[in-house]
Amino acid sequence: MTRSAPLPLLVLGSGRDLHSERGVECPGELPALSDPDLVARARAAKAALGDAVFILGHHYQRDEVIEFADTTGDSFKLAREAAARPQAPYIVFCGVHFMAESADILTGPEQIVILPDLAAGCSMADMAAISQVEDAWADLQDAGVAEMTVPVTYMNSSAAIKGFTGRHGGTICTSSAAKTALSWALAQRGDGQVLGGTGKVLFLPDQHLGRNTYVRDLGGALEDCVVFDPHRPMGGLSVEELRAARVILWRGHCSVHGRFTVDAVEAARRAIPEVNVIVHPECRYEVVELADYVGSTEKIIKTIAAAPDGTSWVVGTELNLVRRLAAQFPGKRIAFLEKNVCYCSTMNRIDLPHLVWALESLVEGRVVNQIRVDPDVAAHARVALDRMLALPGETHKD
Repeated sequence: MTRSAPLPLLVLGSGRDLHSERGVECPGELPALSDPDLVARARAAKAALGDAVFILGHHYQRDEVIEFADTTGDSFKLAREAAARPQAPYIVFCGVHFMAESADILTGPEQIVILPDLAAGCSMADMAAISQVEDAWADLQDAGVAEMTVPVTYMNSSAAIKGFTGRHGGTICTSSAAKTALSWALAQRGDGQVLGGTGKVLFLPDQHLGRNTYVRDLGGALEDCVVFDPHRPMGGLSVEELRAARVILWRGHCSVHGRFTVDAVEAARRAIPEVNVIVHPECRYEVVELADYVGSTEKIIKTIAAAPDGTSWVVGTELNLVRRLAAQFPGKRIAFLEKNVCYCSTMNRIDLPHLVWALESLVEGRVVNQIRVDPDVAAHARVALDRMLALPGETHKD
């Protein structure tokens, strides 16, 4: 079935390439530090609020924001940290929109989740609008494969997509839990076999994580994977291709991790003797294949922390985190994998001026930028999240 789904708004930058990043530009350098007076204002506002506010800081945030975080981590870890603080009426999430939505889903009804800048979105999450996904599911129904398909949605997705997943019997996954989630989903339909079976998965919205997990972690074949392009009728695929596939990958990717290249890995090996290459599984398949280590942000941090002094590392993940690791472990040589890759421009919209504004507004009795998820959407999303937590393995770690 052919439909024309409305695209999500391009609120970030001026880019127009619908097949790559959605409105994300790469200036190449980190923004300048904010006015030092803002540091004092942030400290004063946080002190005035006391235990009434709990500030979450994602690993990719700049240092001037991380300084004021009560806890740091990856997206789902932070959302669960917020849920574990029911006594805090205000949750300030220094991350991006989908993360704040997850926090709103998991926290109590009386708690208020605040995103200091509503423009802090996620290019990957924006690549899968709920209208597009609903149309894609209709296409799978027309092809006669929907009843054999279980959706698996990466945490980096909107609440609406998580709700869709819950409504259709699927599960959410983090990068470290993708193997567990994909194995479970493949065995839910058809003959119940993970490999060589007949069950299918619609993996949303990051094609690279889905492909890397199926092929590298589960031992599946590349030819079992097809890419569904929401900008083309029937995803650009034939009915035969959809019926033959085991994993239907949504055409989405991370605007940072998707930029790392084979050339960058090879250049690093030529330039740095005995270098260790460690990358995030959101990177392209060919880049992941060349790396020495692959893992979630938390795994990258733990691996480098445990490495002996004197070792050399090039890291394929967000620039703020890589610079922070280099400063934290001066006895190790830690470098960014790709010179031409910038920080996450959407994540960096949460800066000290926005954080101070959000905190000072609370001091004055005003709530700004509250994130509210529709209760019906939240209920279905919670089903998918709870299903993830019920799976075996380390499903709670991002």
